[in-house]
Amino acid sequence: MDIFCDNAFAGKTIFVAGGSSGINLGIAMRFGAMGARVALISRSEDRIAAAAESVRGTGAEAVGIAADVRDYDAVASAFAQVAEKWGAIDTVVSGAAGNFLSPAIGLSANAFRTVIEIDLIGTFNVLRASWDHLRKPGASLISISAGQAKRAIPFQAHASAAKAGINNLTETLAMEWGPAGVRVNAISPGPIGDTEGMARLAPTDEETAAIKRRIPLRDYGTKRDIADAALFLASDNARYITGVTLEVDGGLLLGDASADALTLPERSR
Repeated sequence: MDIFCDNAFAGKTIFVAGGSSGINLGIAMRFGAMGARVALISRSEDRIAAAAESVRGTGAEAVGIAADVRDYDAVASAFAQVAEKWGAIDTVVSGAAGNFLSPAIGLSANAFRTVIEIDLIGTFNVLRASWDHLRKPGASLISISAGQAKRAIPFQAHASAAKAGINNLTETLAMEWGPAGVRVNAISPGPIGDTEGMARLAPTDEETAAIKRRIPLRDYGTKRDIADAALFLASDNARYITGVTLEVDGGLLLGDASADALTLPERSR
């Protein structure tokens, strides 16, 4: 059952950073299907144009603007263009990210800095640049975090540090901007099956099965799961929720739920 009625976001303007593919494009298309006007930014002009066309396929108005989240002025210009076109912005989703597996000893300073710049500084740039164009009160800001912000994962020192910063930034801005009626939250996706990232991380059926055994709900999530979480956080149903990082991970962050991990040792029986 869909708790959101058709055109629940009609008349609303949604701005999605990193919206050319994956989870972020899924969020953009879901908002578009719910009647929102959708603006997307990403570095590649060709990819963001194609993404905007995909969103228009839902029946929504959509515009794609090429902008690198690491460039504050470019992001600020994109917000100004969208506000001039459609007026105050109701929801901002900041999801641009860069990641790869590497042991810390093999991670160059430049590679570490690049991920910090895209994920953490990029998120700050998007949220800060949005301020002058938000509908106040009533705006909802949503960043995309990850489980490694709270639970250490080997070979993810760069992404873990960036995402932990996003979680803290979410809480800080929720405190500072709450009096203006602006809510600031984050979504932390778990393994999402219909993404390029999971296809690279677990390319075989055996690896996929091994990961699913560790998840309490025993399955991957979908882009729709994350999009619906964003719809909820942007809606009036979540009007009293701010400063939260919502884990949408099937319970993975709780710990290993494989049969071996949940079996008591003989001495404890």
